[in-house]
Amino acid sequence: MSTIKHLGLVGLWLCALVFFMGASTAMADTVKLRKGHPDKYTVVKGDTLWDISAKFLESPWRWPEVWSYNPQIKNPHLIYPGDVVYLEYDASGKPVLKVSRGAPQVKITPSDVNKLSPHIRKTRVDTPIATLPLNAIQQFLGQPRVLSAREIKDAAYIVSSKDDRLISGARDKIYARGIRPGQDPNSTYAVLQIGKAYRNPGAARDDILGYEALQVADAKVINYGDPSTLVILDSSRETIVGDRLVPKKASGVDETFIPRPPATQINGQIIAVIDGVSRIGQYQTVVINKGEQDGLETGNVLAVYEKGRTVRDEFSGRPDDEVKLPDQRAGIAMVYRTFDQVSYALIMEAYSDMRVDDMVRNP
Repeated sequence: MSTIKHLGLVGLWLCALVFFMGASTAMADTVKLRKGHPDKYTVVKGDTLWDISAKFLESPWRWPEVWSYNPQIKNPHLIYPGDVVYLEYDASGKPVLKVSRGAPQVKITPSDVNKLSPHIRKTRVDTPIATLPLNAIQQFLGQPRVLSAREIKDAAYIVSSKDDRLISGARDKIYARGIRPGQDPNSTYAVLQIGKAYRNPGAARDDILGYEALQVADAKVINYGDPSTLVILDSSRETIVGDRLVPKKASGVDETFIPRPPATQINGQIIAVIDGVSRIGQYQTVVINKGEQDGLETGNVLAVYEKGRTVRDEFSGRPDDEVKLPDQRAGIAMVYRTFDQVSYALIMEAYSDMRVDDMVRNP
């Protein structure tokens, strides 16, 4: 990791530190240790901050509250395999998680060897552990995944392909309208297939929060015009006429994910699950019907509640008397990408099966 990125992460952590130092006084008393927790734990490759915190705390997402007291951990995202996390208590008896640095892995390059003046240059080759399993969300951090009706209308689109093929793949030529010279300095575009519409449960058919946009390929302009000619660089599935094109760009998504409760009151629902499964479990991505307009940010933690069933009361003496059972807490999700009216969240803990239409609320 470069020095610049390190400094950026440190800056982010210091901002989070200011926030949590203000909140920790009121909240640290309620942070509960997990029964049977260890006194210390040695970090191994593949760990996440959430995993490690779960060994010590009943609510792993609250680790910033107990680590924010520790000046040694300037940035918890710079904890490496081999480091030892251990539990202590401050003067008031509150738990504090601290870390002692393990010996870094090093490598010696040929340029390090000098016959006249031999020396060793140490370069750290392991990487800091992440907050959550990035491999579960990496594919969703790149290009736009949710588009509005206006964005779809304004986007360039594929009008035809070489030899009028129905589908195209890597190295095939395609023809698109709506591409303007200079719109994308790198002339590289993401090819998006527009999927289902996201709606609030029970909303009118035209009350749409956004449309699912699935990236199926990358394509590069080789000749501007009307239409422009592009060649598909790589593809994950077939490209078809009507697919939209948006300029390719870096994700621009913060991957540090400092967990914290939303700053506003959230009462939302799961409206879709990526991959279309009916039952939702740990490390699956869900779409919720709250977004930036509602004050949600990346890193916000939400509790998932299974909707209580409505059952008939056969003993009240009233015909057709029904009662709704209480909602049951079913899991914990963390928002990792936000859009205008919807957000993507990763299920971090699953106590029972979750389904579309289940509720999400402040933890």
